Amino acid sequence: MDLKKPLFLIVLLFSLVIAAGCITSTPVSLPDNPDMTLVSSFEAGDRYIAGNYTVILLEGSYREMGRQYGGLMKTELLAEYAMLTGALKERGYTLDYLRSYAAAGTQFQPERMKEINRGMAETTGLTEEDISILYYGPALYLSMPPGCSYLAVWGDYTTDGSVVLSRNWDLPDFVEPFNPYYVLAVYRPTDGSNGVATFGPAGSRPETLMNSAGLFIADDNSGLPPVSQADRPDMVSEFFRLMLDYTDLDGLKTGVLTTRPDYAWIVDIAGPEGAYVLEAELDETKVRTGDGVVAAANHFADPSWDLTTPPADHSLTRYENLLSQAEAAKGTIDAGKMTAIRDVLIEDGGATFRHSILEGYLYSSNHQAVFVPANQTLWMKVIDLDWQKVELAPLFAM
Repeated sequence: MDLKKPLFLIVLLFSLVIAAGCITSTPVSLPDNPDMTLVSSFEAGDRYIAGNYTVILLEGSYREMGRQYGGLMKTELLAEYAMLTGALKERGYTLDYLRSYAAAGTQFQPERMKEINRGMAETTGLTEEDISILYYGPALYLSMPPGCSYLAVWGDYTTDGSVVLSRNWDLPDFVEPFNPYYVLAVYRPTDGSNGVATFGPAGSRPETLMNSAGLFIADDNSGLPPVSQADRPDMVSEFFRLMLDYTDLDGLKTGVLTTRPDYAWIVDIAGPEGAYVLEAELDETKVRTGDGVVAAANHFADPSWDLTTPPADHSLTRYENLLSQAEAAKGTIDAGKMTAIRDVLIEDGGATFRHSILEGYLYSSNHQAVFVPANQTLWMKVIDLDWQKVELAPLFAM
């Protein structure tokens, strides 16, 4: 018996498996992100661990990036889907209702996003309807408005004049079952669009996004009654399209202004040039900025609004605290200082919740982000975990 041929075939097969990106051998770190260690690959996508956080790098067409997302995060996506649908079924929702609810929330998604969903379905074994439940179902799971806040500073407020911004994504603590599924996903489309990074639970609607032009977008709940217009796309879902398409802050601002919202939202945007808060009602949007500082919480702060709904006390407190903190630190703010500002709890003069009591619920800043648009440095944090730094620019360029 010739043993050389079987041995050659085994070596060849193993080489093909590695070349296909199905497994990795020795963990590899990136020079510009030494905290990131490669743990697995799928097709053209890679999965890394950075401290306590999962980071995935995706590249190709939108269908291909969806396939990579599904292949790299299959275990988490299936577990998250089971958790989400199980919890909602316990509240009395049927699977048919969940599919109908998710379909209504995602029907106006751009085709590029639908292609990502199709790719995820191909590699997870979930249907496209199930992927839509993962994407939009958490909005039903929450059953109460989130909070959130935003602070951006530049000019005389920062150490070098550049923009430094931060956001808190505030939610009741019963959202914590999603925490194990957090992922920083970096999309690198090959159609000429911008690279886009999203931070949030896997497969769910991202609300904290950055792109390869150094632009940032996020949202805050408006605090206004939830009056909707059903023939408009979900405003937050439009963020991904806006990040793909715009490369300068003025363009992004125009993109938001010409996107009519389905609900009243506060939209936070920034870039290397400055920062804005857009207070978007169904029929009108007002734009705010400042002389080196702008902030937002959960009320429309432009004094020209003629609103009958008064701001919640906790929103006014966080808004005023953020401005006071920025003023106290004027001239000294960099990314490190901004994380320190965001570590201050609302009861201590800051804007952050950490298992605080709000309207009878335990409430937390479920995730936080600090971003420097000029160099695309991100600091991210999930409640009860440490801050983690990631340099996005080299990830977009790989």
